[in-house]
Amino acid sequence: MGRPEPEIRPLGPADDLGAQLDLGARAFGTASPARAERLRQVLSLLIEQGNVLGAFCGGRAAGSAAFHDTRQWWHGRAVPMAAVSSVKVAPEDRGRGIGRALMTALLRQIAGRGYPLSALYPATMPLYRSLGWELAGGMYTAVIPARSLRVPAPPDVPAAALTSGMPADGPALRRAGPGDAGAVVSVRSQAHEAARDCGPLTWDAATLRLWLADQDLYAYLCDDGFLAYRWEDGNQAIAVMAAQGTSAGTVRALWAHVASYGSVAEKVYARVGPADALWWLGREPDADVAHREMWMLRVVDAPAAIAARGFPAAVSLTVPLAIADAALPGNAGRWRLAVADGKGSLTRQGAAAAQLELGARGLAALYAGTPVTTLRQAGLASGGRPDDDAALDAAFAAAPYMLDTF
Repeated sequence: MGRPEPEIRPLGPADDLGAQLDLGARAFGTASPARAERLRQVLSLLIEQGNVLGAFCGGRAAGSAAFHDTRQWWHGRAVPMAAVSSVKVAPEDRGRGIGRALMTALLRQIAGRGYPLSALYPATMPLYRSLGWELAGGMYTAVIPARSLRVPAPPDVPAAALTSGMPADGPALRRAGPGDAGAVVSVRSQAHEAARDCGPLTWDAATLRLWLADQDLYAYLCDDGFLAYRWEDGNQAIAVMAAQGTSAGTVRALWAHVASYGSVAEKVYARVGPADALWWLGREPDADVAHREMWMLRVVDAPAAIAARGFPAAVSLTVPLAIADAALPGNAGRWRLAVADGKGSLTRQGAAAAQLELGARGLAALYAGTPVTTLRQAGLASGGRPDDDAALDAAFAAAPYMLDTF
């Protein structure tokens, strides 16, 4: 006689947080007391927001999955995105399909909440791919000797151009704490919009307040910049979680602040994008990629995702698409993709000649800037026309990255 199917339901205030934290320890490893308390606070917030599903076998917690309410930036425009996290199954219940049941239910919940996009960091990919997530970008950690930042490469432009409109001694950095969550969201959003970034996210203020309350995190804020870092390996390294600014003077000031630790720390590890100014500030080729962690994207509501995304203003196209999406049939069918004046739309249409055929995974990868030729080679696209390929590559061109884990 087989075991009964698990019950999948939202977690509520009456559910045992200790059982959920125990599941996390069994799935991902034990945490220090301080980290365990932070995990408890985040889990409590997510349950309060109705963003956690649990799997129960005979009343016993057998697994759970959650998502954060975030905004993900695509060519300088913020798109609502459900950031899936903490997908876990009790070791004794693995292999029973509980993970699939949880993720299927969570995807439906995310769609029901109206999110155009979802992203996650995969511990394994077959399950997520089967439900329409696909590799989209990376979280890159650079490493550079701390001494290399102390004397940056000289600029080609006059020094006055870097500090225009700023006080003579540079931007006034002040310490940032939980009460500054709203200001931090605003400053980071301004930086992503100005840079036309693709991939990074901004948190809701409640989650950001919990992060800024971490006593091991040192955060600083100014009118157009934000810096957050912590010690690593005792005092041998500084780990920069964010160094973001809109103006050249602010960006250089943030890295100068980090460089001031060069008399103590040997190395600086920094989460940065592929085009971050850090790569160009050093006098010598000392900066390197220490770590890359890939993340996956899911287009949950195709028309809404296209309408919310930014596109290069100079690109104009009209391309017929045929999308297959078994998990979310509302995305499936024949579509007309149009891009003009920095905006896109996806509208229903009948059969068309030379339409580009995509599954849910191919659509996610295209959205994230994967070239159409690569999609074909990976088995994620077929059909279409060479001229349309070039136009699509130009419209979706991106080097997606994230600065945050979840």
